Formats: sequence, structure tokens, C-alpha cells
Amino acid sequence: MAQPMTGRSLRDWLPKLVLSPTVAMMAIFVYGFIFFTTYLSFTDSRMLPSYEWVGFDNYATLFKLRTWDIAVNNLLIFGGLYIGICCLLGLTLAILLDQKIRAEGFIRTIYLYPMALSFIVTGVAWKWFLDPGIGLEAVVQGWGWESFEFDWIKDRDMAIYTVVIAAVWQTSGFVMATFLAGLRGIDGEMLKAAEVDGASTFALYRRIVIPQLRPAFLSAFVVLAHMAIKSYDLVVALTNGGPGTATEVPATFMYSYTFTRNQMGVGAASAEIMLLTIAAVIIPYLWSELREKK
Repeated sequence: MAQPMTGRSLRDWLPKLVLSPTVAMMAIFVYGFIFFTTYLSFTDSRMLPSYEWVGFDNYATLFKLRTWDIAVNNLLIFGGLYIGICCLLGLTLAILLDQKIRAEGFIRTIYLYPMALSFIVTGVAWKWFLDPGIGLEAVVQGWGWESFEFDWIKDRDMAIYTVVIAAVWQTSGFVMATFLAGLRGIDGEMLKAAEVDGASTFALYRRIVIPQLRPAFLSAFVVLAHMAIKSYDLVVALTNGGPGTATEVPATFMYSYTFTRNQMGVGAASAEIMLLTIAAVIIPYLWSELREKK
């Protein structure tokens, strides 16, 4: 005869029952579709999924496409500048706010506010701001500086840098908050002892403060690299990959080849390359965190 469920066993099973639908949905709609995309990347899928195995043909085709080369080069430019400028600007702002200045809470909120916006809103706003006909160039020329030009968004060679500007504006406040939390966690007695020993402010930050911000640097790098690799909405809203393919990135390439050019197999292959790149960034970070906890 089955034993009645006791109060203790009910308390043990209740969290599992509550979480099981979420776990099942994640298993199906996240990891299930990841495996399905991986499978499609080895098939001859075009407009609709196909199950005819072609091996690595899609990957060979992918790496022969000039558009993919442009997308990867743009990602390297965008990712390098985006991560570097965000870290430098975020660290500078965090150091300034750490000086216990007046209205720190208000200033911190101003810096963090862009992070509350979606990348679509940011892209549209910066598209208007950078448009030579209605944006910064038109306003400055209306003030009398008729020789002023700032048409990067229309320039094939400079358009990718407008994406960097918009992305840095949105996320540098988040990086600032990350570094500020790290600065507030540094032992003040250690800093005072160094000051008593005659250490200059520059030496203080170079030898004590910056090295102790390693976890904050690592966290910021992982988050920013992840956002850079999967950047899609900002690029689409700001430049739509143009002019031409000047601001094409792997995320826009994947969407274009999957849903516009009806090359689902090639699009799936590009998605897998992006997934492996993100994994190459996140897995060492997780391994490092787990090793430190042990």
C-alpha cells in the first residue's frame, strides 16, 4: 500500500514541482533548438528545414563568402573598440565617483539610465542624431558652422564606428557600476597604509587598486564580449547593415541568409560559429569562477 505523503516530503517535492515547467520549457526552447540548429547546419536546408545530410559543406560555403569575411572583420573592429572603450570609460567614471563627490547617486543614475533602454530605442535615437539631414551636422551648420561635417553614418568606411559610439553610450554606465562595486570592496586600510608609506596616487591605483579589480574586469569583458558577438538589434535599428554591407556583423548575416536569402543551412552554420565563439568566452570564465570557489 502506498504511503501517504508527509508534510516534509511535500516540502521537498514542492520546489521541484514548481520549477519543473520552467526547466522543461528551457530544455525544449533553448537547448532543444540549439541542437536542432546544429543539425540543420549539416543539412541542405534552404527555405524550409531539410534532412539530407551534407556534412561540412555549409561551413565550407560560409568561409568562402565575402559577406561573411566583412561581417567577421566588422565584429573584430566593433568588439575590440566597444570592449576597450567601455572598460576605459567605465573605470574612469567609477574612479571619479569613488571620490565621494556630491550628488553621487544622481550622477550614477544618469550614467546608468541608457542601460534601461533597449538597443532598438538606442539605435533609432542615434540614427536620428547622426543623420546629416536632421541630426548633429544639420544643427551645427544651422548655428553658422557651415563647413562642419559629420556624415559617418553614410560613409562606408566610417559607419561601423557609429555603431561603436551608440553601443558605448548605452553600456558604459553598466561597466562603471561594475567597477564602482569593485572599488568599494577594496580594503581602505591597505590604501591608507600605502599612502603613509609615501605612495603616489598613480602608484596607488597602478599597484593596488587596478590589480584588485581583476574580477570586475573579467566580468565586464565577458558581458561585453557576449553582447558584441550577438549584436543584432542595435545594428539593424541604426544602419540596417549598411551602407551596402559596411556594418554587416555575424548576427545580421545569420538572419539575412536564413530568412531573406533562403540559405537556412548556411545561416545555421553561421549561428553555430557565433555559439562556439560565445562559448569560448564564457566557459573559461565559468571554469575560473568555479576553481576560485573550490
